[in-house]
Amino acid sequence: MTAPIAIDPRTRPEDCTDMRQVREGVDALDRALVTLLAERQRYMEAAARIKPSRDVVHDDWRIEDVVAKVLAASEAAGLSPAIAEPVWRKLITQCIAHEFGVWDRTRA
Repeated sequence: MTAPIAIDPRTRPEDCTDMRQVREGVDALDRALVTLLAERQRYMEAAARIKPSRDVVHDDWRIEDVVAKVLAASEAAGLSPAIAEPVWRKLITQCIAHEFGVWDRTRA
């Protein structure tokens, strides 16, 4: 089991009174997001190691499943679907490209 992601102390968005506080909050969240994305990338590397064929790296059904789950989670969290969907579709595209690269390197 992995440790919880630490997020640096920050002023809550609704309590910010100046741009310094806003920027500090955004920077703190960005550092935490990078940590989470790095872990997500390691799962893609595990998938590349486990999948038996290069043909199964790209899976349209799974892409739509992930996007649907993200949209449901974003609604619950108050994240605009206009932000969530394109961000995750881009993330998925880049992760698939990374997974192809790992798959190819580990079987060369």
